[in-house]
Amino acid sequence: MSLSLPRDPVLLASRLLLAMLFVFMGWGKLTGFSGTLAYMATTGAPLPYLSSIIAILVELGFGLFIALGAMTSPIAILLALYTLATAFIGHHYWTFSGMERYDMWIHFYKNFSIAGGLLALAATGPGHFSIDGVLASTAQGTTAKKL
Repeated sequence: MSLSLPRDPVLLASRLLLAMLFVFMGWGKLTGFSGTLAYMATTGAPLPYLSSIIAILVELGFGLFIALGAMTSPIAILLALYTLATAFIGHHYWTFSGMERYDMWIHFYKNFSIAGGLLALAATGPGHFSIDGVLASTAQGTTAKKL
């Protein structure tokens, strides 16, 4: 059995679902900055203040880029790398025991799954319902007019 989904609406949904996590988490870090600093310190993140600022900029900024479909492939690759790095920094399950270990284990591998989705998005592109898609269509129209 072959299931064929409409490519552009599915890519839009994929972008929005992936971006939602980053935008919500980035916004939460921004609006609860003192808690973000405390969390960064407890995870052992280098330079907690700077790490907090970087996390907010990456999550909120790059998340919005993904949602809008702007510079999608390079941003998705950067977010995938960021997500893998945060798995090791924030979800080091091997240092916990019991239910805390299990909880961190879930979050650690969840990050790997999210990174996989981001890499798939980088490979497929954002689809037509995106800033990248509009710019590509405009560029094709301009090229066609020159010919």
